[in-house]
Amino acid sequence: MGKEFAVIGLGRFGGSICRALSEEGMEVMAIDTDEDKVNEFANIASHAVVGDTTDETVLKSLGIRNFDHVIVAIGDNIQASILTTLILKELGVKHITVKAQNDYHEKVLSKIGADRIVHPERDMGKRIAHNIISNNVLDYLELSDEHSIVEIVANEKLNGHSIIDLDIRAKYGINIVAMKRDKDIIVSPQANEIIKKNDILIVIGADTDINRFEKRLLG
Repeated sequence: MGKEFAVIGLGRFGGSICRALSEEGMEVMAIDTDEDKVNEFANIASHAVVGDTTDETVLKSLGIRNFDHVIVAIGDNIQASILTTLILKELGVKHITVKAQNDYHEKVLSKIGADRIVHPERDMGKRIAHNIISNNVLDYLELSDEHSIVEIVANEKLNGHSIIDLDIRAKYGINIVAMKRDKDIIVSPQANEIIKKNDILIVIGADTDINRFEKRLLG
């Protein structure tokens, strides 16, 4: 059986999550106080409901505790976001992801027990900045404050060398977990795999080590 999700707040962030989950065939309940937004998602989500999620009776009537994962994507109303999260925790929702507006908001959400806190604008800003700085970096995903997964385009310096020749793990402390070549994806490439120019290397490691690899090998 597939997981059931509820998305509270149908702004740009919550709406995009709702669409993506629905496209993956998941059961999604879309909730917002704005009737126009709810109507917009009536044919996208499995259920679309107008409701004030700061009211415990409303959440109970929606059977919110039965959902596997609730995403709180309330926009600028920090008080509503915090109160909704608190009620969800008290009702025993299994997993709660909450969009934070700022560091203060994040601290409060962490204290009341949100399982995952996201800063979509800040995180996207980091990804874009990383891509702008290096011509070789296609994408950047932060795993923690110090570790990331990065897609790096192999240049002429890497062309024709095997992974073992470059000794990337020993020299830089990073791992190539996969390679994309045209339409093919090589998962866990062998040490003798030859890298070709324009291959996309999917690298995981500490940010400092990834940056060192980019500077020394990619220029």
